[in-house]
Amino acid sequence: MGKRDEWIAKYAEDLKDKCGMQPDMDLLTKVTIGCGPSIYNADAQTIAASQKGELETVKNNFLVKKLGLSDGPELMEAIDKTIETYGKSERNKYRAVVYYMLTKHFGKESVYG
Repeated sequence: MGKRDEWIAKYAEDLKDKCGMQPDMDLLTKVTIGCGPSIYNADAQTIAASQKGELETVKNNFLVKKLGLSDGPELMEAIDKTIETYGKSERNKYRAVVYYMLTKHFGKESVYG
């Protein structure tokens, strides 16, 4: 099992145990691949949910650019809801897990088709 597969298994575990979701492994794999080399970088692989700038980056770079959504208040509401689901007290909020949940929330799985 390669490094990426180990991370995907970790993300699936977080989705099950911390978010109460049964992950679609095919989609989770595609979202993880879409994150590129950031999954191997300790700083880049997580989202600092308490930093407004970080959440703006998620909104602009992922929701608007990657998923093709129009900017509006519902985007930040979805990010907040996702962070809440993951657990505000959860220290490591993995980028791939957050992106996966946002992709599911907006029904944009086709982006990874």
